[in-house]
Amino acid sequence: MDKKLQDSFVSGVERVAAWADLLDSINVFPIADGDTGRNLSISLYPLRATEKEKTKVVEQLLFLARGNSGNIASRFFSAFYMAQSASDLAKLAEEGRARAWKAVSDPCSGTMLTLFDALAEALSSNGHVVDKEKAKEIIGRLEKAVHETKELLPKLKQANVIDAGALGMYIFFEGFFHALADVTESYRPLTQIFKDSLRISSSFSEEAESGYCVDFVVKAQGSSPEELAKITQVEDSAVIIPEGDVYKIHLHTEDREKVKEKIEKLGGMLNWEEDNLAFQIKEFMNAQAGQKLHIMTDAAGSVTRSDAKKYGITLLNSYLTVGDKCMPETYFYPEELYGAMSRGLKVSTSQASTYERHQFYEAVLSRFEKVLYLCVGSVFTGNYDVVMAWKKQHDLENRILVIDTGAASGRLGTIALATNRYLAKTGDMEKTFAFARKAIQTCEEYVFLDKLQYLAAGGRLSKTSAFFGDMLKMKPVISPQPEGAKKVGVVRNQADQVKMAREKLAATLKKDSPAFIMLEYSDNFDWVKNTVKKIFEENYPRAEIILQPLSLTSGAHMGPGTWAVAFLPEMD
Repeated sequence: MDKKLQDSFVSGVERVAAWADLLDSINVFPIADGDTGRNLSISLYPLRATEKEKTKVVEQLLFLARGNSGNIASRFFSAFYMAQSASDLAKLAEEGRARAWKAVSDPCSGTMLTLFDALAEALSSNGHVVDKEKAKEIIGRLEKAVHETKELLPKLKQANVIDAGALGMYIFFEGFFHALADVTESYRPLTQIFKDSLRISSSFSEEAESGYCVDFVVKAQGSSPEELAKITQVEDSAVIIPEGDVYKIHLHTEDREKVKEKIEKLGGMLNWEEDNLAFQIKEFMNAQAGQKLHIMTDAAGSVTRSDAKKYGITLLNSYLTVGDKCMPETYFYPEELYGAMSRGLKVSTSQASTYERHQFYEAVLSRFEKVLYLCVGSVFTGNYDVVMAWKKQHDLENRILVIDTGAASGRLGTIALATNRYLAKTGDMEKTFAFARKAIQTCEEYVFLDKLQYLAAGGRLSKTSAFFGDMLKMKPVISPQPEGAKKVGVVRNQADQVKMAREKLAATLKKDSPAFIMLEYSDNFDWVKNTVKKIFEENYPRAEIILQPLSLTSGAHMGPGTWAVAFLPEMD
């Protein structure tokens, strides 16, 4: 594959990641579970791996694909990604379109399948060269296909939105063809192109659902596609993707254990992922909507994707690589990371590309009138410098306010959650900006590490120091500060950790203080909940104490056994 084509795939994937929240917010078909953005971000990520062989990328597409939209898209790209140059795109778009339609047990128009049809048609009539003019023609045809989805599916018409999966593919291909044809003009705002179709009607409601959204990969040697079809045909939203004797299957089921039992009789289960549909639908229907003022922060703070949906916050993700698997950090489960670290699997972190970050800024400003970006400390990442450079060129109306918080992990998360509450209460961005400044000065955090070997693995400590520190049972305590992670003490066991935490809180908080306290856990949820939280509840009966997973980019450097406490005294 030539480099221009490789870069075009990367642009498409990164653009989808930046607009994932919008896709989630309009996801009502086939079920209103609000996960299309997440699923496409996870499923398409292998297309960024420009250094890998194509067959390996296609294999990863198979394994990582999540949800109805992700599995259909991965089937399309299993063909489309095999292109060596732009001259191959028309033929492979037709092949990918056919594969995608065939993979779905009950395919219908009005989904991303309609967009794949439009793409194949547009490419076949545009020859073998994609220049700027042809790129605009193709994008125009795809835009029309997305608009059509609302008329093709009654559920979309009822909700007054376009199909989230089709829009996701439009976003991908707009980025793809802009890069391929060297289109330098700015993207047209999606909120203008589809302005009357990006907010769910207030009269729409989803019927209650139970069961699970399941994705699994099975090596079914000696089993026929017909045998697998018999198992899946009684389930909903089934997608079956064959690759030799390996099958990727997506479905919705009331009885996950029964499905698993039947599948395991046919072969070895290679991978299994599941989501609780009832929880997803409830979360989606209760999500914040219609905001004009908005808080954005970095996922390096200990704010989860679920929190972001519930409170209407935008999270700019860093990326986590665990073995061969690379995804935005909020898409990993904590047990997946810490289990891998305990087994000695290689783990690393990285930032989103400058292009992806720029797309995030465009996305939030297109959806909200005014945005306050509480940025992770500039000493930890380059996010502050990137947004300020972009703001200088593109935000002449000063619609995105940016604060370098000097914070990360729970301190950043506590500041972000408290500031978001204040904005919701006051509806005043100027006062909220001042509140955030004060919270940054007041909030404290102490992080208690169990072992030093993970800091050494990440290059933040010499291996010799880590070895002797662990041998002597020295457990460091650090506090993320504007100048970096500051070492504030060393203890020898959990009891000493708790003692030090109590002393730090007592130095700032009174017993009757209605403070906001965040307790963070890694792989030690039960201990933090049943021991630490109970102690703090007794010490501070009027405080609000919440349990949060430690930011996984922080956890990747600090390792299993780490826990932390961040706290913010009551503010006027």
